[in-house]
Amino acid sequence: MKTRQNYPLLLASQFLSAFGDNVILWFILGPLTAQQQQGLVTETQLSRANSLYTTLLFIPYVLLAPLVGYLNDRLPKTNWLLGGNLIKLAGTLLAMLSIVGNPLWQGIGYFVIGIGACVYSPAKYGILPEILPAQRLVKANGTIEMLTLVAILLGTVGGALLVDKLPLSNCYLILLGIYAASLLLNLFMVRTPHDPNIRLKNSVNEFTGNFASLLRSPRLARILVGTVLFWVCGAMMKMNFQPWGLETLHLQDNTAISLLGVKLAVGVMIGSVLAGQLHAVGELRYAQLYGGMLATVILILGFVTGGTAPWLVNALLIAVGIAAGLFLIPLNATLQAESDHTKLGKTIATQNFLENLAMCMGGALVFAASTFSLSAPSAFRMLAVLVALVVIGLKIPAGKMSPAPAAVPAS
Repeated sequence: MKTRQNYPLLLASQFLSAFGDNVILWFILGPLTAQQQQGLVTETQLSRANSLYTTLLFIPYVLLAPLVGYLNDRLPKTNWLLGGNLIKLAGTLLAMLSIVGNPLWQGIGYFVIGIGACVYSPAKYGILPEILPAQRLVKANGTIEMLTLVAILLGTVGGALLVDKLPLSNCYLILLGIYAASLLLNLFMVRTPHDPNIRLKNSVNEFTGNFASLLRSPRLARILVGTVLFWVCGAMMKMNFQPWGLETLHLQDNTAISLLGVKLAVGVMIGSVLAGQLHAVGELRYAQLYGGMLATVILILGFVTGGTAPWLVNALLIAVGIAAGLFLIPLNATLQAESDHTKLGKTIATQNFLENLAMCMGGALVFAASTFSLSAPSAFRMLAVLVALVVIGLKIPAGKMSPAPAAVPAS
């Protein structure tokens, strides 16, 4: 009973920590907006900076994936929540050095913050069974997801707004306060149990073994390909918004650019709700249809010009999100339902590893596009072709849970 006081502390800490993770990217990329408008940075340089800096947060998740599960079971999860925020504070201080020193420091700092996020993330979910009764776990997981999404959206807009209005030094001081507040909440949490008998070798072997078993399943392997495609799309679009917003839409500040991502996220939320209403778990017959819709709307985005009506741009962004949500949610639900339930945590760990690898791939594709001097609209068109090619080959075999096609009534 005593550790239940950890739950509200966890919620508040998670919100602040996720908010900070999204704020800092604008502190790094935001100043480039003014430099681009002054002619000091080209569109190619802007695209490269977006791809390189954004990817730095994902790399630790890929490199440390086999280790974080072990670390979060070997030591109390409250320790890892605290440790994650300490690492993020250290990363923020390193990034601050770029104000008076080499800009390279902001990349190093952001990478260190990625390590902190990688340590923090599994602990925020793994701690729930240790502090709450089983009947509250589904609601608690949903609450964590909702708070994280709100923090991402508010952090995206808030970071852009702060960097537009305040000196960069003040922005970083605010970020230090955010992470410090999250850390302080962790200090008030009651220490949770741990298992000193867990061995690193066993943890890594379990991760790699479960990864291999998922890939051996024709149905689950293709589902994973679909989820990877979603995250490649998300990463490429996020990285492409700043150059697209400045060069094509002629937006004037970071706040306006950040709102592009908000409209995309609203569409994903709408698509996610629709998917839950329209499809039973295991029903993936429409995956290729939704993937084709996604490719089509992204392709249309690639032909938007500065003269396109703002309402149409907003509608297209929301439409991309709706198609993406309809595509992803049935895949996610089926993966969780049809995986070995005794290894569900490891399956989610594998999925998280692939999702972050996908976002790194998205960054690599944006960097490659900028290397060949492709414009932001051309990058969208390239993404549309990639989505179409993958979706054409994404014929997912029927599974045990797949609903039978509805009978056609006799005329």
